[in-house]
Amino acid sequence: MGTMKIVLLTLISTGIGILIGGYLFSKSQPRSFLALNRCQNCLSPEDLLGLVASVGIQRFPRLLPSVIFETDKTIVIQHPHPLSRIHYIIVPKKDIKNIGEASEADSPYLTDAYFVARSIIEKEGLSNYRLLTNGPGFQDVTYLHFHLVAE
Repeated sequence: MGTMKIVLLTLISTGIGILIGGYLFSKSQPRSFLALNRCQNCLSPEDLLGLVASVGIQRFPRLLPSVIFETDKTIVIQHPHPLSRIHYIIVPKKDIKNIGEASEADSPYLTDAYFVARSIIEKEGLSNYRLLTNGPGFQDVTYLHFHLVAE
């Protein structure tokens, strides 16, 4: 009887884990370790961070530290290790791995990100600033985001 309880508990736990995982990752783009048939750098730190960022931004945006601005499509956080006096990270709330993989369906999120950047630039009175994003070979996190940097 003890073995039957352990097997039943294991099956129930596995089922609950699959349901929770399905919910958490349902709006995330496949990362290499989730799509083994397209595996290039399986379990790369960038893909793992991208997956965590995707879940955090889409499911738990209120738990993110240093949020300075938010819309329904974009969130802005203070960079944890700023390179300048002003260094914000502007992140679309839709999981887009990089600008090269953006589709027409992503355009409302990209447009909103640019208008959020404009709003911050205007609010801070910035004239000497950079707004940049990195391609896949330069990303530390496989999730499209923009850096707004100014002195």
